[in-house]
Amino acid sequence: MFSTKRTILSDSSLFRRLGAATAAMLWIVFTTVFAACSFTVAAEVPGGNPQIQGGNIRIDFDNHLRSRVVACFNKKETVLGPFTASETVTTADKLWTGFLLTSQTHEHTKDRFGEGERLTVEGKAATLTKRVSVTIYNDFPAMAFFDVHYTNTGTSKLVIQSWTNNAYTVNAQRGAGTPAFWSYQSGSYEKRPNWVLPLYANFRQENYQGMNASDYGGGTPIVDVWRRDVGIAVGHVEPRPKLVSLPVSMPDAADAKIAVRFTKAISLDPGESFHTFRTFVAVHRGDYFRALVDYRRFMMMKQGFQMATAPDAAFGAIWCAWGYGRSVQPKQVYDTLPTAKRLGFTWVTLDDGWQNNVGDWALDPKKFSHGDADMKALVDRIHQEGFKAQLWWSPLSAVPDSQLLRDHPDYELLNRDGSKRKVSWWNSYYLCPADHSVVEYHKALVKKILVDWGFDGLKLDGQDMNGVPACYNRAHHHAQPEDSVEALPDFFRAIYETAQATKPGALVEFCPCGTGYSFFTMPHFNMSVASDPESSFQVRSKAKTLKALMGDNVPFFGDHVELSDGGNDFASTVGVGGVVGTQFVLPSLVTKHGKSDLTPEREKEFEKWLRIYREKMLPRGQYLGQLYDIGFDVPETHVIRKDRTMYYAFFAKQWKGSVGLRGLEDRNYSVVDYVTGKSLGMVSGRNAHLPIEFTGNLLVEVQPR
Repeated sequence: MFSTKRTILSDSSLFRRLGAATAAMLWIVFTTVFAACSFTVAAEVPGGNPQIQGGNIRIDFDNHLRSRVVACFNKKETVLGPFTASETVTTADKLWTGFLLTSQTHEHTKDRFGEGERLTVEGKAATLTKRVSVTIYNDFPAMAFFDVHYTNTGTSKLVIQSWTNNAYTVNAQRGAGTPAFWSYQSGSYEKRPNWVLPLYANFRQENYQGMNASDYGGGTPIVDVWRRDVGIAVGHVEPRPKLVSLPVSMPDAADAKIAVRFTKAISLDPGESFHTFRTFVAVHRGDYFRALVDYRRFMMMKQGFQMATAPDAAFGAIWCAWGYGRSVQPKQVYDTLPTAKRLGFTWVTLDDGWQNNVGDWALDPKKFSHGDADMKALVDRIHQEGFKAQLWWSPLSAVPDSQLLRDHPDYELLNRDGSKRKVSWWNSYYLCPADHSVVEYHKALVKKILVDWGFDGLKLDGQDMNGVPACYNRAHHHAQPEDSVEALPDFFRAIYETAQATKPGALVEFCPCGTGYSFFTMPHFNMSVASDPESSFQVRSKAKTLKALMGDNVPFFGDHVELSDGGNDFASTVGVGGVVGTQFVLPSLVTKHGKSDLTPEREKEFEKWLRIYREKMLPRGQYLGQLYDIGFDVPETHVIRKDRTMYYAFFAKQWKGSVGLRGLEDRNYSVVDYVTGKSLGMVSGRNAHLPIEFTGNLLVEVQPR
């Protein structure tokens, strides 16, 4: 919860101090500046409806404390939708929507989040009083932060069942085609849907940040809906995960809806109050990238989040033994190393299948008959061939018959009824991340992997890592069941810090198996991943999302190329500045053949793309996600700037026509297809256009002359 100390200055006191004539003159100045939609201080209309304005956003209230959002860009106002009951609560028999305005105050403020302007409005509905403080900070002119406070002014207890903040209806742009809206959805679901998708009539997704299946949950508390001209995002900026919902819907062809909602019984005695979480609404042009960047900036600048640092080695191409499956044998790894080396891979990942079980994490005696000595010998051989070695591992789960749970049944995360919570994918049980002994057990495993066995990095894997259920295990003495939810980032911080203390520069890859990623764990790993993508579009859209939320210094791994469209789409990883990788197998070492087989034709493709990847090394560049709209711009376009050279990646099933090369300076450039080496001519100026034709993709290098 969040509360702020305020200084209140009423309208009447202001006018008494200034005098009527002076106040009238100030009012003329204020209204003139408001017309330009660029002034950061919101003028207060005597007797009128409240409003507050920043550089790019204005919030208007009516006299029942319903509000609307107005975007202000290039001195143009865009009203996103009608006045709605944006901040509400529900009780057993009522949805409280209308609160008659009783007071409004403006003030210049300076608090721990920065300097800016604050509007505070109060309203009353029967026995409930609502106070809404809206703050726009100078450093974040497109975001408005909401602190909402309710007080029971009646004579009997009032039980609040849920609250909603920043609930808005967004009107479709006049004359918009189909789709009218695109969206970013941050919930985590077992079906692993696209994070970025167009909306359609009757669409609804709850984006609950808790568990949406037995072992699928968590997420980043921001959602976004945008039109061709402008977009809107809502979320919360609490420093811990909260079990909120961020519902996005499109009830009809003309409107979309967006909100932040929290469901939990809150009992208010007479005179008692409560605060909602600190929430926000943001506006932007283009797609959702800008809103996610602003969210990251706020969380880093004002809430103390700091992304991890990746070692130089993290940008090397990855070969993973997962193509051989869980039945992988050490000999298959040994025999594949020369080919992986010849092709130019620099990391070797030993994936699932090395362990005796999930939980104990001892070596499988059938594969490593001499125990630790055999594993160390394998890692030594990987190093001798010039590779870095990474080990797959899935923390926070243990199979029922593991020695760990026989010895420590108190480690388990328990449901409300005392039952064990199942991680369905591993057929195991959750361990509680808030339990100190569980944390210490995992820290000891990190040391064993990196020191005793000699690995250089960890591949943390599992959809259950992204979110955990509330824990009711009395042995853990939680202050509240949600302690497990809020402790999950601390658990991964312990793993990351142990890895870095044990082996400085260790690579910690985080792969939450298709779930939506939790922003709160992002500071505690130094490689993100496309995480079992189900299409090339997921590779690209996940890259855009993760680069917005994490920045350019943490490498994005496009995952195994076999998971892309056709099983061979390196372009989708290279074009977005991702690290390339594969799970290829040597056909002579397997009995069952498939898309992972390294045929002579595939080997030639691998050689070509690994050469391109090494030569361009685009993960070292800056991803310019604000230049193109991933939804409305056709063809889909991504841009990397590296030094003074621009790299454009175009994607479409078929394309023939002119494309704009955004982000260039007013000078001449040469354009080359850097996959084929073919010259595409010269372009000039900030509004350069290039006629192109391609199938699937086209990657071009634009160099200043």
